Amino acid sequence: MRTAKRKTALAAAAGACFAAAGFAGAQVFDPDYAVPRTPYGQPDLQGVWSNAVLTPLERPADLADKETLTEEEAAEYARQRREATNRDRRADDSQEDILDAYNDFWWDSGDNIVRTRRTSLIVEPRDGRVPNLTPAAQARLAELRVRRDPPEGPEDLSLGVRCLYFPHAGPPMLPGSYNNHYQLVQTEDFVLIVNEMGHETRIIPLDERAPIPAEIRQWRGSSRGRWDGDTLIVETTHRRADTPLRGSGENMRLIERFTRVDDDVLLYEFTVDDPESFERPWTVQSPSVRAEEQLYEFACHEGNRSLEAILAGARAAERGNE
Repeated sequence: MRTAKRKTALAAAAGACFAAAGFAGAQVFDPDYAVPRTPYGQPDLQGVWSNAVLTPLERPADLADKETLTEEEAAEYARQRREATNRDRRADDSQEDILDAYNDFWWDSGDNIVRTRRTSLIVEPRDGRVPNLTPAAQARLAELRVRRDPPEGPEDLSLGVRCLYFPHAGPPMLPGSYNNHYQLVQTEDFVLIVNEMGHETRIIPLDERAPIPAEIRQWRGSSRGRWDGDTLIVETTHRRADTPLRGSGENMRLIERFTRVDDDVLLYEFTVDDPESFERPWTVQSPSVRAEEQLYEFACHEGNRSLEAILAGARAAERGNE
């Protein structure tokens, strides 16, 4: 729903975001930048932000030996990524063309790569890839993937189809194909993060309250926040096993960091610490840039007849096989 002009502006600012992290060869933000403050003295992170960008989470196999690109390589790679993500490229086969559904107007994949010309959003490990899963995590994922086909009820369908859980709404928040906007609202004791995707709202207490009981597990986990200088640090635990992040388990410890590095740039970073599931921790830096648009409500269930149609089709298929 975002215009091409807005996509370009967002992606250009997104590139600058990584410069704040001090990567070699990057344009560095003013180290004396004065972070705005709320009336109660905390860093002011409020506003609507977007993390749409063409840079992939993981480094592509054909760039395995390149952590960064030259200026010429970056321009060509951005062109290729724009072409690959352009949904207005129509298929020759009419049936396949119908399945493509939405045209490019409805998508928001960004218009450029990060300005540091890094080839992945993953910054640790240095190979830009999600670490290998442990054998226990592989076995757990294999069990989660087993679903009845045709489905006997809604429980046999994914949480996304049931409008219950959308992974890139976070935590952690990752760029998706659309609805990449989110809004931060602060009080002295809480930070609220409202995601456009799924219209999810996270309420993060800052008052050092105790974690929720260990036996309580939630799809998005339970978050607690604290300030470390100008950085908001949010730790999330108590996640359910059926909402894995790239194979994570229910004992994953997720650390997010939000740092205002410019009037229009919010540096978002997260680290996944889950030794039961991954061979080592891994860290992502994903840019967020100020957006002037309002958030749109994502009313997934309102008028959505897909569940009824899927289950009705399953029952019809069963009758046809009798």
